Amino acid sequence: MFDMLKIDEDIWKYIIDHTTERDPLLTELDRETNLKMAFPNMLSGHYQGRLLEFISKMIQPEYILEIGTFTGYSAICMARGLKTNGKLHTIECNDEVIPFAEKFIRKAGLQDKIMIHFGDALQVIPRLNVFFDLIYIDGDKSQYCQYYELTFSKLKTGGIILVDNALWDGKVLKQSSKKDDETNGIRNLNEMIHTDQRVENIILPVRDGIMLVKKVTG
Repeated sequence: MFDMLKIDEDIWKYIIDHTTERDPLLTELDRETNLKMAFPNMLSGHYQGRLLEFISKMIQPEYILEIGTFTGYSAICMARGLKTNGKLHTIECNDEVIPFAEKFIRKAGLQDKIMIHFGDALQVIPRLNVFFDLIYIDGDKSQYCQYYELTFSKLKTGGIILVDNALWDGKVLKQSSKKDDETNGIRNLNEMIHTDQRVENIILPVRDGIMLVKKVTG
């Protein structure tokens, strides 16, 4: 019962075969990301994208914050759950991928709902005068704790934070070098959240792990 991450290939195929298919736009986005971008595995992908879309549709947020846009896959998925006049703010530090993401955001008809901010998230977040219902953290792993601390005061009580790569390919279980800033950043945030009395949390063994956090008190 504790071996959830090592899913049999046939079981995984069954799961995917019985998950709502993605639409042609996201299929095209996935294909072009793999053809044209370095590190295409950074893209959320079908299964995780469906989960993000489901969570957003259940919450029906007015405002979403995403740290780490990449090619726009996860932003498009989450924006589909926004309220009618809602807005998703997404932050990307690599200006080379922004035109790619913008192209697909326009194709999705979400250009009025998704606002891309270019720059260092640690500098951009304090300038956002918005209180969010949903926050998705998927930026520089070494800065995860800072992202959490900066965004928490901007999260509405009852709001949700999703932290991607919470398991980091199992590296969170191993002794890491002091120089391994990414692993240490993820492990430190996992511990910070787990001991934070203001929240409830659970790690979902989806892809590389998603920490799901609910803010219960300010």
